[in-house]
Amino acid sequence: MGDDGERLEEIRNAFRLGRYEVSRHATARMLRRGIRTDEIEEAVASAEVIEDYPDDKYGPSLLLLGFTRGGRPIHVQVAYRRMRIVTVYEPEPREWTDWRRGRIDHAQ
Repeated sequence: MGDDGERLEEIRNAFRLGRYEVSRHATARMLRRGIRTDEIEEAVASAEVIEDYPDDKYGPSLLLLGFTRGGRPIHVQVAYRRMRIVTVYEPEPREWTDWRRGRIDHAQ
């Protein structure tokens, strides 16, 4: 298993045990976007890594895509050394292909 796969398993385990933090920014985003903690935990449990940010200002992090039991797609950026949610949002279809493949160029 590669580094991202190992990190993803560490993240899943931490979230399953409730051993993670939520940044103020992520808390504000959750409230604004109507994303509940249980939905984040559901999404992380089924997540896949879609982007890696090794040099992020909040520490190395991964952008995860997961789905709630109800099928809602959620992106969760996790700074994995601190097990801290940096941000969370429901991806916009016009910005993502299949929720996971990069951003679509709007200039075309």
